[in-house]
Amino acid sequence: MAQTMASGLQMMMAKPSVNSSWKVLNSSAAVFGANPKTNSFSMLSSASSIASVKPLSCNIISMHSKSGEVITRAMSQSTDSKPTLPGLPIDLRGKRAFIAGIADDNGYGWAIAKSLAAAGAEILVGTWVPALNIFETSLRRGKFDASRVLPDGSLMEITKVYPLDAVFDNPEDVPEDIKTNKRYAGSSNWTVQEVAECVKKDFGTIDILVHSLANGPEVSKPLLETSRKGYLAAISASSYSYVSLLKHFIPIMNPGGASLSLTYIASERIIPGYGGGMSSAKAALESDTRVLAFEAGRRYKVRVNTISAGPLGSRAAKAIGFIDTMIEYSINNAPLQKELAADEVGNAAAFLLSPLSSAITGSVVYVDNGLNAMGVAVDSPVFGELNIPKDN
Repeated sequence: MAQTMASGLQMMMAKPSVNSSWKVLNSSAAVFGANPKTNSFSMLSSASSIASVKPLSCNIISMHSKSGEVITRAMSQSTDSKPTLPGLPIDLRGKRAFIAGIADDNGYGWAIAKSLAAAGAEILVGTWVPALNIFETSLRRGKFDASRVLPDGSLMEITKVYPLDAVFDNPEDVPEDIKTNKRYAGSSNWTVQEVAECVKKDFGTIDILVHSLANGPEVSKPLLETSRKGYLAAISASSYSYVSLLKHFIPIMNPGGASLSLTYIASERIIPGYGGGMSSAKAALESDTRVLAFEAGRRYKVRVNTISAGPLGSRAAKAIGFIDTMIEYSINNAPLQKELAADEVGNAAAFLLSPLSSAITGSVVYVDNGLNAMGVAVDSPVFGELNIPKDN
């Protein structure tokens, strides 16, 4: 997919060889979102978890294939001993989630995975093929251990990592230059259709599908300077990839399941610098969310929502060069004057993907400290005499 896995103000700048988050992952990704190092995460109830994991099959690269048994469970406790939890906890024990768009530990996709794991869900991950080796190696060597800590002190575990390039629906779509690209050497079954088939073969069904991908190879260009190829690449990797994922995975989703994507306020407001057709791709993603909610709800009893996340510092986001300015702007102008944490998006996602939100579908949920509600920038000198409350 020229899979570019990013999240939040997701933009990835990578050649159209990847999915959405990391084709941009390709390396020049510009993603607004990410730092799961956080605060609100601890508020999630850390229920026990999933015990049974079916034997893995399917010829794909996984943690097991590369170095013995590294990542094998989503959580450690058995679903047989469910403790009584007070209040209204988010309980996803017995649920299985597939999250497309994770390639490191500092994006929204990772934060969502942690929140789902803390609530008891089993975690499967789809990683852009060229980034797969680095991701699995880092995971195996413990480089992500600090970021894997859950509220109960245990480490989030990933049952299986699948190579994925969400820009390609099936093997017939893959051009020869990608098939022979050395970054894809050693990996197989990584188109959307093949990954869905492998997950079905390995686990049978899933309950949750998360799309945390975005890629805009010309994201740094104003729309008037964006080429047709660059524009269509942004749409393909950042919005149609979600349609494709849901299309191929929904047949193996259990009734009552839920799906979620990540969007950004540029879909409806002008954000200078967020170019290359990325704003158009996010607008398409939000429109598709509404249509897919109807179709998936009527035919499969599956809910479809999207989170519009605010800017958050991540490795991918820094590629666009002004993420720190966007964060500062948000802090100065949003109703809540604080920096957004990735786990705040993760916790909101856990709620939207849980039975607690069983009547919510087709919605764009803003998790941005309220910045979307503002019509003006209150840090402008124009409002200097209004005595607007602000943190010093």
